[in-house]
Amino acid sequence: MEVMKKKRDIFLLAGMLFLVVFSVAGCSGSRESVRREGVFPASYRGALPVGPAVAADTVIARLPYNSFFADPDLKALIDTAVVNNIDLQIALKNIDYAQQTLHSAKLGILPSLTLGVQDIHNKSSDNGARKTPQEYIASASASWEVDIWGKIRSRSQSALASYLKTQEAAKAVRTRLVADVAAGYYNLLMLDEQLAVTRKNLAFADTTLKMIQLQYTAGQVTYLAIRQQEASRQSIAGSIPLIEQNITLQENALSTLCGRMPGPIRRNQFLFKEKVTDDLSVGIPASMLQNRPDVRAAELAVRGANADVDEAKAMFYPSIIVTAQGGVSALRSSEWFNVPGSLFSVLQGSLLQPLFQRGQLKANVEQSKIKRDQTELAFKLSMVKAVEEVSDALVRLEKIKEQEVIAQERVVTLQKAVINAGMLFNSGMANYLEVIVVQANALGAELALADIRRQHLTAMAELYRSLGGGWRQAL
Repeated sequence: MEVMKKKRDIFLLAGMLFLVVFSVAGCSGSRESVRREGVFPASYRGALPVGPAVAADTVIARLPYNSFFADPDLKALIDTAVVNNIDLQIALKNIDYAQQTLHSAKLGILPSLTLGVQDIHNKSSDNGARKTPQEYIASASASWEVDIWGKIRSRSQSALASYLKTQEAAKAVRTRLVADVAAGYYNLLMLDEQLAVTRKNLAFADTTLKMIQLQYTAGQVTYLAIRQQEASRQSIAGSIPLIEQNITLQENALSTLCGRMPGPIRRNQFLFKEKVTDDLSVGIPASMLQNRPDVRAAELAVRGANADVDEAKAMFYPSIIVTAQGGVSALRSSEWFNVPGSLFSVLQGSLLQPLFQRGQLKANVEQSKIKRDQTELAFKLSMVKAVEEVSDALVRLEKIKEQEVIAQERVVTLQKAVINAGMLFNSGMANYLEVIVVQANALGAELALADIRRQHLTAMAELYRSLGGGWRQAL
């Protein structure tokens, strides 16, 4: 009998091995692994021609933010935001969560192991109650699903894609954070400049008002001239509280980005002393796959969706599960250690083939294909949007540079006009209305120039973000 039992076990194992080999051969071509590649244009619209060899350290997106930005106060502010920003910390926690899911999926190919102790006490009835002896069992059991069809492997690949996607999502949060901090900082410098210009013009308006009052005393102008200049001065003075309010609000917003309570923001640099780094190469659109975290995340979503399709298809095939159990069994627990008499072992293999699941398996496959198509479309959309953002930033940057040149010339012209108007007014060759108009125009031109300068700096920071810059570690 023992020989017959061994032969039976051998035939059983051989049959299972044959089934495994046959199944692998039969399904080797059943899996689909489709590589979805996007087609990028040769260059961005509005970009300068790219030479045959562009050094990696001259491409904007490859520069760490502490190399791209020159202002030490701005770099220190970004350093604080990268460490303390709450949205970024949440994104990093998402990475930790996905890592645990990935770790669990990788262990799916290993057998499960359980330990148990049982006290079996049965009762039977044959025209009256009759007890059967108790049985004490201590056992260890292991169950292993043979991953022939790649179901577990596909699940692991999907978890890996999700994990990598969370990493790219955190990088995208960081690139946006760097750009937002830079934009807020430049806006703060603009407000400082506008406040200084307004106070300077307020002092100039006070001087003009005194001159008009002297001329009124001398009978050269009417009292209306005094009223007009007072109204002009009040208009300038009234804009100062609004600028001061906006400065405080911007400082509060930057403090929030840095993950701290509202407070002052340190800045020693002046707006027009800020260096604008706009002479670096933007690279080629194909580099988006390496530089833009959101595009990379969309590509990883396609990979994960392909793995989900493979897993759904594998559910149509039978599951082969090998189960082994061994332990000790006795009528008394004290007899557990009477080996080998109390030892027992069980080895079995099961083949579970789904036949009728009310269409659920087929629906799962079709739904996973639809989701894959959706992720492919989202990937294409992310590429188009990324190239559009860079092209928009390039055009905006170029046109703002032209506006800044014109605005600077206008400021110089009006500043000379203010001086000339004052001289003409003192000599009686110009009236007070001409002086007021020239002063107002000069103030508006200086405020506009400060805003255009801020737009120039912000446009460069936005180009840096749209190219995928800001997530690389600082040097």
